[in-house]
Amino acid sequence: MLANIVMVLGSYLLGALPVLLFIGRVRGFDLSEEEDLHMALWRKVGRLEGVLGILWDLGKGAICVLIVRALGFGLPAVATAGVAVVAGQMWPVFSRFDGEKGNSTGLAMALALAPIPLLIALIPILVGVIIRTAPRFFRSGQSVDERLKFGGPPSLSLPLAMAVGFAVLPLASWWLHEAGAVIIAFFVLFVLIIIRRVTADLRKDLEGAPDKKSILINRFLYDRSYL
Repeated sequence: MLANIVMVLGSYLLGALPVLLFIGRVRGFDLSEEEDLHMALWRKVGRLEGVLGILWDLGKGAICVLIVRALGFGLPAVATAGVAVVAGQMWPVFSRFDGEKGNSTGLAMALALAPIPLLIALIPILVGVIIRTAPRFFRSGQSVDERLKFGGPPSLSLPLAMAVGFAVLPLASWWLHEAGAVIIAFFVLFVLIIIRRVTADLRKDLEGAPDKKSILINRFLYDRSYL
């Protein structure tokens, strides 16, 4: 029992480590007020640092699951550790419980926990990426620097595709007869992803807003308050 508690706490703390902020500070940038740390690293600090930030968030999601499995814990504990590391990224104790949205870490965690359901869930996500990126990337008259600019204009397709992809994960796991612990973990992951995108800085957007219902719906579907 104690080992399981320590394992879950360690997984959460791994997810909560402010590595992206540390990378920015090493390069002389304070990113603590940025809404999207990955985009800020890429645009303000450098592409190498941006890639390192993405690799870190991907790596911790997968490494946590692999380490806990290698230590001999059962599948329920492994799945719980995967959820904990994503929760750590979303609500990190080191950053006043105000972190990232958990998408990249969640996908990497799912890859390590049950790769086949993830491959199915990636289909809508890849469609969203293509819809968002292809028109910008192949537009004529752009420099290489413009084509490689991280982020691009605001997109509705990608956040919607992410929500669909994470919703597909538990359904695909159930359809493929994965273990109950995996199905539950993926369902909890989807719920956490939605809770985080709906509640992040919500109070500020709701103050004085004439249509609060639209804000909540937009956040649920498109990860933003206004379209």
